[in-house]
Amino acid sequence: MSIFSSLLPTAATSYGFQSVLALIFVPQANEKFYDLGGSLGFVTSTVASLYYPSFKAKYWDNLPNARLPPITSFAPRQLLLSAAIVAWSTRLGSFLVMRAMKAGGDSRFDEIKHKPATFTAFWMAQATWVFVVGLPVYMVNALPASLHPPLRSFDYFSLALFTGSWLFEIIADRQKSVWRRARDNKEHDESFITSGLWSISRHPNYVGEVGLWTGIWLLSVNSLCAPSYPRASWLLAGASPLMTWFLLRNVSGVPPLERAGNLKFANDPKWREYKRTVPVFWPWGSRG
Repeated sequence: MSIFSSLLPTAATSYGFQSVLALIFVPQANEKFYDLGGSLGFVTSTVASLYYPSFKAKYWDNLPNARLPPITSFAPRQLLLSAAIVAWSTRLGSFLVMRAMKAGGDSRFDEIKHKPATFTAFWMAQATWVFVVGLPVYMVNALPASLHPPLRSFDYFSLALFTGSWLFEIIADRQKSVWRRARDNKEHDESFITSGLWSISRHPNYVGEVGLWTGIWLLSVNSLCAPSYPRASWLLAGASPLMTWFLLRNVSGVPPLERAGNLKFANDPKWREYKRTVPVFWPWGSRG
């Protein structure tokens, strides 16, 4: 089975799961569970990438000796990558759905959710995001455990990059939550956060997001360079951090937040000073 055909069951899971959610929530014009659906999509797709061959042999082909393999039968790289994606999905999904429930919805969908065709397209776009961004993990899981090379120094560096970036994102989210709670309790009158990690980047949580997916991709590279894969497969998996960066920096992350800030704080000299002194994304990058 080629690398591309071995990914078809995972792709079907990614799109099938979001299609089911769209069938439920589009008629209700309910966007509160959109982000949770994306997080659960990563989990279901990861499980499919690990267990589909066993499920097929046991429940579709009805092979007499077929069984679901124990989790310990997978290669260390498969376990690390799958655990990373499940842990990230669980943390981010719960954070986003709690935020949406507390806010009473997601303002991004105020108009979109009342247009069934457009709202459905957003669910399918989310399926594409789940599949492409999770590609390094799904590709590694498609390779039999016995064919994975042992973990090397580069893999431990990649794991450290994932862990550090994830903590960077968590700390940034936590700092903003604490800041917002203090503002709601009248402990300060700041209009926007400028402290902690938000003093070195205007969007540090997004910086952490790009970094963690870069770590996941790099952790997949040694397996994707194995002879079982076509040459340059590791570059194909690099679509994961590239798509993450592109969407956050140019589409759904930074641009709408910057526009909202410019509208809300247009006459605030502190906002202009913040934009002048703090980079918009990378801590060492442009302030534009």
